[in-house]
Amino acid sequence: MVGIVVVLLLPAGGFAFAASKESQDSFCGSCHTQPESTYLERSTAAQPVDLASFHTTAETRCIDCHSGKGIGGRMAAEMMGAQNALKWYTGTAVQPAPLTQPIGDANCLKCHDQVTSRSYQPKNNTLALQGEVENGHWHLFLSRWQTQSKSAGTCASCHTGHATDGDAKILYLNEQHTAAVCDSCHQTMGEGE
Repeated sequence: MVGIVVVLLLPAGGFAFAASKESQDSFCGSCHTQPESTYLERSTAAQPVDLASFHTTAETRCIDCHSGKGIGGRMAAEMMGAQNALKWYTGTAVQPAPLTQPIGDANCLKCHDQVTSRSYQPKNNTLALQGEVENGHWHLFLSRWQTQSKSAGTCASCHTGHATDGDAKILYLNEQHTAAVCDSCHQTMGEGE
């Protein structure tokens, strides 16, 4: 009986401990070096300089973007964190940490699902790429593009979290980079799609 209790409580306790720690950005940054430590420094600046530090103004934590939807998404992030911690403590961690699992669309859509709705209208029309007023059409066609091509873009293809070369006026998008993603979609889907 004691063995069963230990087998059940040890993983649950470990998960609870990790969940409490990974809810603190400073804990995440304690193992990571560049560029993550730079992000943590930027996240406390008076003015956001990238999309990730902009998210901190809404009290979004690292784990909020770096975990999927629901308990399954959070547990997957916790497991990846446990693997990273094991590498850190055994001296086998590579720094800067290579990106092995990019931020998936589900991670973004758990908070921003309205952008894929046909009724979505931006709060203002200040987002313009190559003279086109933002109407959200690229968000609507993203899933179609993804079914047509294995090299299709994702949310993070345009909305890079930690890059500082974006323009705050257009929600930290890099206009040149984003236009290239738009062109790639139009090449796959056709100009009129």
